[in-house]
Amino acid sequence: MYSWYVAVNGQTIGPFSHEQMIAGIRSGQYQQTSMVWREGFSDWLPVQQVKELANPGSAAGYAPPPMTGRQAHEIDYEIFGHEMQFVEIELDPEESVVAEAGSMMYMSDFIQMDTIFGDGSAASQQGGFFDKMLGAGKRLITGEGLFITMFTFHGQGKGKAAFASPYPGKIIPLDLSRYGNRIICQKDAFLCAAKGVSIGVAFQKRIGTALFGGEGFIMQQLDGDGLCFVHAGGTIIERELRAGESLRVDTGCLVALTQGVEYDIEYVGNVKSAVFGGEGFFFASLRGPGHVWLQSLPFSRLAGRIWSAAPQAGGQSVGEGSVLGNISTLFEK
Repeated sequence: MYSWYVAVNGQTIGPFSHEQMIAGIRSGQYQQTSMVWREGFSDWLPVQQVKELANPGSAAGYAPPPMTGRQAHEIDYEIFGHEMQFVEIELDPEESVVAEAGSMMYMSDFIQMDTIFGDGSAASQQGGFFDKMLGAGKRLITGEGLFITMFTFHGQGKGKAAFASPYPGKIIPLDLSRYGNRIICQKDAFLCAAKGVSIGVAFQKRIGTALFGGEGFIMQQLDGDGLCFVHAGGTIIERELRAGESLRVDTGCLVALTQGVEYDIEYVGNVKSAVFGGEGFFFASLRGPGHVWLQSLPFSRLAGRIWSAAPQAGGQSVGEGSVLGNISTLFEK
């Protein structure tokens, strides 16, 4: 399989697998005019001129090749939108998808919606009461509810169910079988997944990471061999870290990472910069090998800006588009 490279702001990034390129195009990270190259090309080409990359969303969505022994349901999907995205899941008869409560946008006829106890994985649903309690308890620890919603298509042909992102950003499709059957992500990133994916908890082993990591002592852990979808704010960037390669990021900008990446918290080292620079005292230190996903707009940062501008927090209306500013509010009742 070829390795792909992308030209971004005059710099070459990569290599990426074919699946990562498709995911980047579908999420809006790369445009149809983005320049790409792989072995066999005599020169860089825009995505729209590369047959295997152009218009990946025109069909029902990219589906990974069939795998033997797969435990999770095999689902197809298509992602719509740019800033406020939603994902449409296509289900065959008796296929199911699990999702967080309140994320469903619409569903077609003959799809039955059930609230289940646990996380939808095989161990949680087929085991005894203790297994169900364990699956539900792991979700409760991560700040989610004891129950999760499952959508199953009982008709003929194809059924469709759509799930929307909760705030501006991107939806990232992840095939867990391509990442060692495990992805660790921030605790509110999970949107939906094929039935069979286990939604658990990943404890941070280092006390410094637990106390100052921005995500608390725990993060969500997605296990299985099926498709899952996580949501993050702003623009998404993916980085493949080589063995020993490190990357330092704002703690809130970390979305997800593969299990091979070491995640720790590092002190800024300069009190003046921490106090007056507005970046805080700590940042996340990531060390490869592995793959990481970063977001440009953490929800906490967005919420903080909204709250600081709200009247109840002392914010004031600026009167956008008017040279009068606050004077215009004198006549409001």
